[in-house]
Amino acid sequence: MPRVKRGNVRRAKRKKLLARTKGMFANKSKLYRAAKESADTAGKYAFVGRRRKKRDFRRLWIVRINAAAREHGTTYRALIAGLKAAGIELDRKQLSDLAIKDNAAFGKLVAKASNAQPAA
Repeated sequence: MPRVKRGNVRRAKRKKLLARTKGMFANKSKLYRAAKESADTAGKYAFVGRRRKKRDFRRLWIVRINAAAREHGTTYRALIAGLKAAGIELDRKQLSDLAIKDNAAFGKLVAKASNAQPAA
């Protein structure tokens, strides 16, 4: 069986990994084993963070919508229920943006939502 030395492949692989860990503290950016562990951990946290970001933004939008809704005399829960009853399909990102940038238009939406909501 022929002998395989892997010189170029190994060097390229290590170089690529060390480039990923560039800027990390101490041995994590210099020594291969420490850099590999550090890169794997960083990748794991990055994966989790990409999913967490979606949750965090949704929470932020809900907080903003609730604050704006309370300024107009209703709650988040009543507003969302009223919008569904009125057949208005705006997602929370759009509602949050509207509440921040155009308070008058948001007020009109709140009025439509409160009119469409059945009396409890």
